[in-house]
Amino acid sequence: MLFRALVARPRRKRSYRPPSPVFRQTTAVTKTAVVETQGTVTIAVAAASGTSLSGKCWVIDGDTIDIGGTRIRLAGIDAPEMDHPYGKSARSALIRMCKGQHIRAEFHGAISHERNMATCYLPDGRDLSAEMVRLGMAIDWPKYSGGKYRTYEVDGIRKKLWRCDARQKGRMPPLKPGQD
Repeated sequence: MLFRALVARPRRKRSYRPPSPVFRQTTAVTKTAVVETQGTVTIAVAAASGTSLSGKCWVIDGDTIDIGGTRIRLAGIDAPEMDHPYGKSARSALIRMCKGQHIRAEFHGAISHERNMATCYLPDGRDLSAEMVRLGMAIDWPKYSGGKYRTYEVDGIRKKLWRCDARQKGRMPPLKPGQD
């Protein structure tokens, strides 16, 4: 009896399976990019422009979400990475906005770091990118947005999120394979 008490029992894994997302495709064309990283080949499929996806999301960082296994980068903004200052705050802000919400993503047909770029909307029609910029947790990236979110930036945000600003201007070293 004593031996049985000392032996560690395997714990049952509990897994959460979110509801399956709903795909709506208005065009039948998709773009595929083959990316080679450290000897392995990864195939990233970008949904064509006009395709939308909706469902509950999982927040990865301040500008990346996952809906049903599809990694989506919020189009037109740049939020701090998790290891940068304010990275965890940006992620927390996006979690608070998306918690319990049904997110709709409209794809642009572009791929950024093996993630599909999309404009994402809350059920009430608010743009997630605009909300993140308005909260001061991200900055506009004019290269991808055309300056669409610049008017929402709070005063002094580019000094606060200086690493994002430096990355946009090409002053940060390029990412190494496996970093994101």
